[in-house]
Amino acid sequence: MKIAFIGHKRIPSREGGIEIVVDELATRMVDRGHQVIAYNRSGHNVAGSEFDGVANGHGKRFSYHGVNVVSVPTIEGKGLAALSSSFFATLQAIKARPDVIHYHAEGPCVMLRLAHWAGIRTVATIHGLDWQRAKWGKFASTYLKFGERTAAKCADEIIVLSESMRQYFQEKYGRSTHFIPNGIEYGEPVSAQEITEKYGLHKNDYVLFLGRIVPEKGVHYLIEAFSKLNTNKKLVIAGGASDSNEYYQHIQQMANQDSRVILTGFIQGQALKELYSNAYIYVLPSDLEGMPLSLLEAMSYGNCCLTSDIPECAEVVEGHAATFQHGSVESLRKKLQELLENDDLVQHYKANATDYIVNKYNWDSVTDQTLNLYGGE
Repeated sequence: MKIAFIGHKRIPSREGGIEIVVDELATRMVDRGHQVIAYNRSGHNVAGSEFDGVANGHGKRFSYHGVNVVSVPTIEGKGLAALSSSFFATLQAIKARPDVIHYHAEGPCVMLRLAHWAGIRTVATIHGLDWQRAKWGKFASTYLKFGERTAAKCADEIIVLSESMRQYFQEKYGRSTHFIPNGIEYGEPVSAQEITEKYGLHKNDYVLFLGRIVPEKGVHYLIEAFSKLNTNKKLVIAGGASDSNEYYQHIQQMANQDSRVILTGFIQGQALKELYSNAYIYVLPSDLEGMPLSLLEAMSYGNCCLTSDIPECAEVVEGHAATFQHGSVESLRKKLQELLENDDLVQHYKANATDYIVNKYNWDSVTDQTLNLYGGE
């Protein structure tokens, strides 16, 4: 089959969970003999131009593990990058006439209608209800809702990442969807070296949050709860802003009030592996998620995880991690204190995390199910 991917920022890149998903699916589909085109945005990495790499560059075409990567024109600016890049990507994809175009996220799905009119089979993955995210204003939220409605009306198939999302589409649009979660592979733990030299971090001496620093991730809850704890452990907040500079500045101000809090900025490569490998607890205090890949990654490295009790997190961990009442700083503080004072409980969660998560979520199975929706296998 000839398959096109639209909606991610760039591959190869860790700018967000969507980029990881597209990377994993596209490369596996190439390995199975399919022809894959991935339409990258041009412009800079959302975490900063210092992280620009081979995936950036307007007009560039290159091969990545057999995937044909094409950078399309992109108007950089809050809310405009996804709109413009998905428009130009769709025009190029229609011209290329693939067997299927796979759109990712609600915003890019606005352009799915064009592919539908052109008679090309379309599949949409809804990674989350993006219009609910606090960083978007009224226009952007309205646009994202339009993308959601377009997918519900025009997509040949819709993939969702949680049972709660499947129920949402059934109740709101009367639309049947396919629950195909993300996958994960075994993490390979490494010793603390780079993070020790750069941040003074050692095995089990820090609590970790790793993800985008945006309001719905609840980082402000975590810092406030941690500030009330009597502990010598550090709190590491690893991640960059994503169209949310004001919130990031607020987090910086909160962090400056507690010397135990370390903001690393965007992390990738060896430092990322070391942070996952050596954390005492991984915390995800989100109010809103699609399917959090960082949580899957943390568990794949054998971490004791503490998440909010929203369905999108609770469905993932199924009792194999601790949870707290979402939005409650006091509930988060109590759970953190309990884990910090109970090493046996932490070790129990760590011992079972890796096998549980890797057996539950498998990229090869995800690829099989997705290709079945395309009509290719």
